Order: sequence, then structure tokens, then C-alpha cells
Amino acid sequence: MTHRQASSEPDNLICDFLGGPVRHRFRFGGGRGQALPKAVGMKGGKIPAVVDATAGLGRDAFLLASLGADVTLIERSPEIHRLLKEGMARAHDAGGDVAAVIARMTLLHGDAKDLLPGLAPDVVLVDPMHPPRKGSALVKKEMVLIREIVGTDDDGAELMQVALTTAGNRVVLKWPKGAEPMQGIRAASHRITGRTTRYDVFMVG
Repeated sequence: MTHRQASSEPDNLICDFLGGPVRHRFRFGGGRGQALPKAVGMKGGKIPAVVDATAGLGRDAFLLASLGADVTLIERSPEIHRLLKEGMARAHDAGGDVAAVIARMTLLHGDAKDLLPGLAPDVVLVDPMHPPRKGSALVKKEMVLIREIVGTDDDGAELMQVALTTAGNRVVLKWPKGAEPMQGIRAASHRITGRTTRYDVFMVG
């Protein structure tokens, strides 16, 4: 990820596990029938250990943890890591069902390319920050703010190569639905496609 030093505190950017879209997805999201749980292999009672190698604001990790997975989150941007740490602390302190989910989430600060070899997860989830597509609809303000902080992931293919050599079962690449496959890596084993996002699944082992 190519980082730029944030010029000021992120404007209205917050990591919130207690309300908004995260809480709604937690209560009404459809459980394991959603595309992401399917992509990581949550079927037939299986609950894999997952590393979210590009954690961002932790929403995908929270979804998987809410379905019982132990999830290790890696974020290398100091600003985003701080927001995520604060959001997890607030959710933990609130207690109840959300705190139980947070208890299955472990946050690490660093570069996933360096940390993955020491973790040996069943599944690695990679969601790179990529440049906005030409002609695409105006992206949400939150994504604009995140991109202003972290830039774009110019080393996405390198991260994928590390993930493919460290995951025990599969690597899942979260990618825009209509985008060309990521260059510099082998072809996906299969895909699971949602409304605007697809998950390219690479079986390993």
C-alpha cells in the first residue's frame, strides 16, 4: 500500500461496530448465506481461522467473527489502525453480543507481507485499495477519506503471492465485480459474485 501522510485528522471517519450499517448487517445480514462467508468456506459447519490481511475499518472481519470465526486483522496504516483499535475498544466496553464478537478479533499493526508467514491461517482475505474506476459512480465519502489516508495498494499482487504461500486452505481476493482479474497472480479456482463485489477464491494446499 502506498501511504501518504494525512494532512489532518480524518473528517468524520470512524470505526463503528455498535450502530449504522455494521449493526444492521449483524442483525439482518443473512448469516452464512452471504457471499463472503461462502467465499471463505463457511459451510457444513466449518469455521476456518481467517487472517484479514487488509483490515481497513474491520467490517468484513466483524462479519466473519459474528459467524464464529477467529479473525486476525492486519492493518499497516497508523491512522486506520488507530481508528480500528478505538472502535474495537468501544464495542468491547459496550458488552453484550457485539463484545462477544470483538473477543474473536485480534488486531495487529504491520505489513501483512511480513506478518503472514508467522500466522499460518486457514484462510487469508485480501481486499486491496485500488484506484477508482473510470466512469464509475461517485464513491462514498468514507471510501474517499480512506483513500486519502492510505493511497492505493501498488503491492497487491506481491501480497497475494505471500498469502498463497502461507494460507492452509484458500486465499480470497475481494475485487470489484466487473474488474479484470488481478495481474501477476495465477487464475482463481472459482468466483462468488455479489451485487457490486466479487470474491476470487484461490484454493491451496
